[in-house]
Amino acid sequence: MSDKRIPRVDLPEGTRLDTLAVREGLPASPWGENSEALFLTSSFRQPDAATAAARFANEEEAFIYSRFTNPTVMMFERRLAALEGAPACIATSSGMSAILLLGMGLLKAGDHVVCSQSVFGSTIMLFGREFAKFGVETSFVSQTDVAQWRAAIRPNTKLLFAESPTNPLTEVCDIAALSAIAKQAGAWLAVDNCFCSPALQRPMEYGADLVIHSGTKYLDGQGRVIAGAICASEALVDERFMPVMRSAGMSLSPFNAWVVLKGLETLAIRMEAQSRRALELARWLEAQPQVERVYYPGLESHPQHALAMAQQSGCGGAVVSFIVRGAAEGGAAQARQNAFHVIDHTRVCSITANLGDTKTTITHPASTSHGRLSEEQRQAAGITQGMIRVAVGLEDVRDLQADLQRGLSTLSML
Repeated sequence: MSDKRIPRVDLPEGTRLDTLAVREGLPASPWGENSEALFLTSSFRQPDAATAAARFANEEEAFIYSRFTNPTVMMFERRLAALEGAPACIATSSGMSAILLLGMGLLKAGDHVVCSQSVFGSTIMLFGREFAKFGVETSFVSQTDVAQWRAAIRPNTKLLFAESPTNPLTEVCDIAALSAIAKQAGAWLAVDNCFCSPALQRPMEYGADLVIHSGTKYLDGQGRVIAGAICASEALVDERFMPVMRSAGMSLSPFNAWVVLKGLETLAIRMEAQSRRALELARWLEAQPQVERVYYPGLESHPQHALAMAQQSGCGGAVVSFIVRGAAEGGAAQARQNAFHVIDHTRVCSITANLGDTKTTITHPASTSHGRLSEEQRQAAGITQGMIRVAVGLEDVRDLQADLQRGLSTLSML
């Protein structure tokens, strides 16, 4: 590539995270706009044929076609990379398309993946079913048992994939320990950082090679658009992922990129406020006689509480899951009925499987986000029919407590 490169924002060396969240990106256009510009164009004019040829051959960095080069998308990529402490980032049309791009860029037939059995249901389906069609085998192991990860390594293992905390059990993996295993095996470690975001956790600081994001969640923060991203080294982005993006086109639209870009400006203060509310709600749930167990990394009762506090800036995040009581006699069917009863009696919470919104959402994971899994897969992941997941927003916690109490207090009437 020639010396002609797309310029960067002129920020002082050592600029801190909160400043990068509102300033990193591209310089303003000649018009001097203060808010980042939205470039809604499919293609870009070139000054002459020779320059066009050089740019299409990657001899000169420039904007060519919005399937793989767009100023608004690049602003989002640069900002997220800065927040994650990553050298580079490539944006995608969704969080799942980011994992698809990860697999297409790094794996080939005959390769082996070790993946947490507690990850998002669609991630399990992608690794366990879709990638398997093309000769990539995946072993699913306990999220928290480092020995299982180590024992699963094979000579052809190329990737370790974890999400921390997991959806919906909020299990936390030891990123540094998994990094050591990956390095010894000559494999990459990818960590899905959706639940924490870089406001709370930066996996690369603990040795992760790649960080996966569903920008749909906390990066946007208001449930408006679908987006995804991979943060990684420049070599991986330029040599492994960009060629696939140019061919396959799982591209993030400029408009969605702009929405998430603006969401990043308030990410830190939202995560702090929502984590604080989630901790208060989790403590309240632990005290409710109708609740059998609460899953939240900020609680001292959480099995990985100490690890979570060390990796997640002392915060538990904004997702709380819990299991309702009363299913012992009726089994799974009664557990499901009880969970549905609590969910259906809410009036403030939004019944939707999305999370990361400023509006609190509530869902039944076994029949929604993990509904396509077999019962055996759900049991292995610890997802029971009595489990409810609450992604805490910015409402008054007392209103959320009253909303859940309405169903909890009438469980005995079933």
